[in-house]
Amino acid sequence: MTTTHNEVPNTQRRGSAPALDDLSAEERLSIDELRALQLERLQWTLRHAYENVPLYRRKFDEAGVRPEDCRELADLAKFPYTTKSDLRDAYPFGMFAVPESEVSRIHASSGTTGKPTVVGYTATDIDNWAGVMARSIFAAGGRPGHKVHVSYGYGLFTGGLGAHYGAEKLGCTVVPASGGMTARQVQLITDFRPEVIMVTPSYMLTLLDEFERQGIDPRSTSLQVGIFGAEPWTEHMRREIEERMNLHAVDIYGLSEVMGPGVAQECVETKDGLHVWEDHFYPEVVDPLEDTVLDDGVTGELVFTSLTKQALPIIRYRTRDLTALRPGTARPAYRRMDKVTGRSDDMIILRGVNVFPTQIEEIVLGTDGLAPHFQLRLTRQDRMDHLTVLVEADPDAPQERRRAASNEVAERVKDGVGVTVGVEVVDPESLERSVGKLRRVVDQRPPQ
Repeated sequence: MTTTHNEVPNTQRRGSAPALDDLSAEERLSIDELRALQLERLQWTLRHAYENVPLYRRKFDEAGVRPEDCRELADLAKFPYTTKSDLRDAYPFGMFAVPESEVSRIHASSGTTGKPTVVGYTATDIDNWAGVMARSIFAAGGRPGHKVHVSYGYGLFTGGLGAHYGAEKLGCTVVPASGGMTARQVQLITDFRPEVIMVTPSYMLTLLDEFERQGIDPRSTSLQVGIFGAEPWTEHMRREIEERMNLHAVDIYGLSEVMGPGVAQECVETKDGLHVWEDHFYPEVVDPLEDTVLDDGVTGELVFTSLTKQALPIIRYRTRDLTALRPGTARPAYRRMDKVTGRSDDMIILRGVNVFPTQIEEIVLGTDGLAPHFQLRLTRQDRMDHLTVLVEADPDAPQERRRAASNEVAERVKDGVGVTVGVEVVDPESLERSVGKLRRVVDQRPPQ
């Protein structure tokens, strides 16, 4: 079940489509070959989970299904979902399908809203993860011999080590910068001259600000490719980063419960959505309210089933991420998922209207005189919920431009989203900067 990646010369022109021979054998599969492999691996996963994880045995029995009931891929819809609460209830190791002695590594979520979710990996799981990450970095434009500056956090968070092992497997040189110490990161990028940076998009904006604060033109750096993930970001933010940094900004997707980063990757030659590595992760999109499977092209909640994980197989995991599946392009057999622009559990319901942070982000980024740093603050006044958009002014914007920008944002939110919000344009660098996943929404409402 391991994934390999053929080495390619480091002379390939940046942004050009790789030759077919440069792709891994898995990436050259036909759709029929991929579907046959998926069914074989899915049937193994269902048996493995049922026989070794008490939660899945109970869930399958309660739903009246057994692993042998999966005779074709469509039969997966008969099986029950897995949720984050299932993983928390099984804390710490109740979801492991192998003896603890066979677990090579343990990662966990931060657990800020309760018990953390714990995931384990066998040595084979780690090798598979490194393989899909190597495949992802290659698809993004990284090549053997490139230096990769990793600004994802290391530790229990899967981002840093996932990127690190994948870059090494591809044959790159890794700079394990992790998060924080922004001024030092700018120095390392300037002095070490990496070609690739892997980081959250919000922290990339923080790094861009620091380059400019130090009087360094970000467009003059050695960086050619930025691989951005761990939080939703928009096409407008992509354009902002590419223009300010003079690099290719591509999206990566993953989550620890399914594996970590490297579940899906945008290809640099097309930048038209993230190809899901379906030989390891089977995707579905479901209606978040009706729980029914939706056709490709219809937006809903993304659900994943692992196909090769040994230590912690995951069956129909509800990610809460909103997207749609579409046919493959740069990797024809592998379906693409649209860029995730929101989460069903991040949605703000304000006076009966559904509001997503990315809707506000598009408006902020499209308004002259504003920086791309903003925060949404929820309060309650006279039993009514109120939303205030706090957004930093561009350092060069005069006061009259700030006032005009505030009015423009409020009007565009009212017209485009359908709610009335307050807008406060604050001084540059006055909002808390992100060194990891950005906290866009601050809920200051008292409990009901």
